[in-house]
Amino acid sequence: MNPMSELPDDEPMRQLIQLLDEHIGLPKHIPLSLKTSINHDLHCDGDDASELMEALHQRFAITFLDYDAYRYFRPEGYDLFFWRRAQERRGKIPLTIGMLYHAITLQRWNTAELKKLKF
Repeated sequence: MNPMSELPDDEPMRQLIQLLDEHIGLPKHIPLSLKTSINHDLHCDGDDASELMEALHQRFAITFLDYDAYRYFRPEGYDLFFWRRAQERRGKIPLTIGMLYHAITLQRWNTAELKKLKF
């Protein structure tokens, strides 16, 4: 597993790292931090992202109030409607480990609240 010196050392974080490793495979050479982006740094998109978020919901009982996958992830294959989507729905917003950890600790996904975080 990756060095986790910059990550909180508690059970929710250990479970999150295990979940990420199971679903997207964590590279051994990249040190993880709360600012590590799931979509940009770890290249998670499409079906992998969908399965990861579903597993996150099941394991941690997170209530997704206003989660929009298109904000963070691109779909599999060619996205025919990419240019028709609003700018904030084009999969370019970083989804960080810190954001996932915050949602786990609160047991809810609130986009406005997560946007305020400095991860």
